[in-house]
Amino acid sequence: MATYKIAVLGGDGIGQEVTPQAQKVLSVVGKAAGASFEFEPALVGGVAIDATGGPLPESTLRLCQQSHAILFGSVGGPKWDNLLQEQRPERGLLALRKELDLFANLRPARCFPMLVDASPLKRSVVEGTDIMVIRELTGGLYFGEPRGREKLPDGGERAVNTMVYTSREIERVARAAFDVAMKRKKRLTSVDKANVLIVSQLWREVVTRVGKDYPAVELDHVLVDNCAMALVHKPTQFDTIVAENTFGDILSDEAAILAGSMGMLPSASLGGKVGLYEPVHGTAPDIAGKGVANPIAAILSAGMLLRYSLDRGADAARVDAAVLKVLEQGYRTRDIHGEGMKAVGTEEMGDLIAREVERSY
Repeated sequence: MATYKIAVLGGDGIGQEVTPQAQKVLSVVGKAAGASFEFEPALVGGVAIDATGGPLPESTLRLCQQSHAILFGSVGGPKWDNLLQEQRPERGLLALRKELDLFANLRPARCFPMLVDASPLKRSVVEGTDIMVIRELTGGLYFGEPRGREKLPDGGERAVNTMVYTSREIERVARAAFDVAMKRKKRLTSVDKANVLIVSQLWREVVTRVGKDYPAVELDHVLVDNCAMALVHKPTQFDTIVAENTFGDILSDEAAILAGSMGMLPSASLGGKVGLYEPVHGTAPDIAGKGVANPIAAILSAGMLLRYSLDRGADAARVDAAVLKVLEQGYRTRDIHGEGMKAVGTEEMGDLIAREVERSY
């Protein structure tokens, strides 16, 4: 029997509510498929600051480095908003990505057929949308040096962030994107701002060069402002998108809205030996503790964990199918609830999906 050690970092807000539902589904998979999951909890984000004084304790980092994969919830909240930038909960996640060399973030944005009307866009626009956004995670504005603030002689201040990329950093995320595109519809859109930014000019050159190694993939280059517009005008024209850190952060959130709810969308951060899997919805402090958060994004993230870190694609497919089955049966959490649907809470939705996974074996 295969045994997998999974680091569980629930974090803050609804992260602590939805992550156990993902664990529940993995446990069902393990029991049915003859695998054993050992879940090891650890602190990260705001709860880690409260307990240890920092957003990423050394013990948490060590556990993650020794695990097969990481189930991550969410970090942040109003309680810690007044901390200095370098001490905030979000720095724990950024540091984890950096330490584990998780340079490629995969964020699928799929408009589920039964949730088309939950999207703020017209059915004719979003129907059939199935996009994978690949965001570079460890370079660019969020990590570039120099960075900081300084006083000026006139009494004002100057703030600096630096967008910087090496050709190696661009090449490795480009190859990851082409590999993903090969498994999808063999179409890759590379996003940049090459008409203004020197960094984007290098980005475009490197991606084009890497593309020569993937002749089966149709590559096109789109400026980030045009891409943002096209995502809400005709999202079905896209299949796989790759972008640097800042652009990818913004575009993947925009693409998430196409699906009707952030609570539906998983993500995977890959590159090093240990992958990190998290829902994209954040901590949602307004509903935290009420038992109404949508756990589907966390459960689908667990499915991505099975697929990308454990190479258990068949089990991942069962998780995906179970989510669809429960939605087809009319069950909805508050964020996707509509007339005639059956309203359920976080735990009940997790139970329903786990039951469908179990039945599929």
